[in-house]
Amino acid sequence: MSAKNQISNLLAKADVKINGKRSWDIQVKNEALYSRLMSQGSMGLGESYMDGWWESAELDEFFSKILSADLSSQIKPSPALIFSYLRSKMFNLQKSSRAFQIGERHYDVGNDLYQVMLDKRMVYTCAYWDKGAKNLDAAQEDKLDLVCKKMKFKKGQRVLDIGCGWGSFAKYAAEKCGVKVVGVTVSKNQVKLGNKLCKGLPVELRLQDYRELNEKFDHIVSLGMFEHVGKKNYRTYMEVASRNLKDNGLFLLQTIGSNLSTKSLDPWIEKYIFPNSILPSISEIAKASENIFIMEDWHNFSYDYYLTLKSWFNNFDSHWDELKQNYDQRFYNMWKYYLKSTAGGFKSRSIQLWQVVLSKHGVTGGYKSVR
Repeated sequence: MSAKNQISNLLAKADVKINGKRSWDIQVKNEALYSRLMSQGSMGLGESYMDGWWESAELDEFFSKILSADLSSQIKPSPALIFSYLRSKMFNLQKSSRAFQIGERHYDVGNDLYQVMLDKRMVYTCAYWDKGAKNLDAAQEDKLDLVCKKMKFKKGQRVLDIGCGWGSFAKYAAEKCGVKVVGVTVSKNQVKLGNKLCKGLPVELRLQDYRELNEKFDHIVSLGMFEHVGKKNYRTYMEVASRNLKDNGLFLLQTIGSNLSTKSLDPWIEKYIFPNSILPSISEIAKASENIFIMEDWHNFSYDYYLTLKSWFNNFDSHWDELKQNYDQRFYNMWKYYLKSTAGGFKSRSIQLWQVVLSKHGVTGGYKSVR
């Protein structure tokens, strides 16, 4: 059977047709695509899209369908996937000496990109749409408000933000709750711009690896950073959080999660978007926090990330004319593929978004959940 027929039969299981008329169907522009997919798997799918070999009018819906059909389990693992697994198995890809690589390769790609793609506060994590927000700005405000309410902040308390980005949460919490915030990130660009955005507030953003922290805080928040910690460091991460948290404090962990305990990230995402990263599973978070933290609350609002990613892409796409002065067409294809494929992952519920509230000794009288 030809490579084209094999790919066609595989896609049919996800209700996707080659050169079909429906918005999620794949339009092939280079016939060499089929053999490339057979030999390179998901890496070939992503790189061929960057090369302009194929398109889909609704790329997020295309990915939702192929992920829901679990097509990846029906094809032979590509050499890239096997190599990625072996690397993560043999080496600690997120050790201290490599901690700043994700900042340099992803978060430092350009503040101009993130300023037009994100909301007005530059929140680079999932927004919260459950309160009926009509736009991204409002949905991100609702998310920040949700976090503050879950943390039950009191004026004057000292809060740590692990993976603070451009200081969006730190700025909001300082303004709305009157707390003092220390934020750490591994991105030079985030620290530089973030400190400007937080000027005049009791906020300090540092270029610092979380493992270097050794000071007490009333509460700790970490929004969208745990994905970069790595399996070999999950326990260390929880120990660091415990070391820096006062005995009666709360720790809120927000992370993208996997339905399964996987060995590595998708090789295309690992190579082009999030190097040295991997998604944790429920069992891995539980095991890492065992005998360190008590789990008070677990909140899943994964579909909200689908809506957030759609908003990010619309912002990115509508500002492309100004961005293309600093980025080429291949970057546009890469970024579109990243945003749309990830959106498809959340829509299909292949990946999740969790907010977990943890305490060291249990909240007296029980923790009152907030939604």
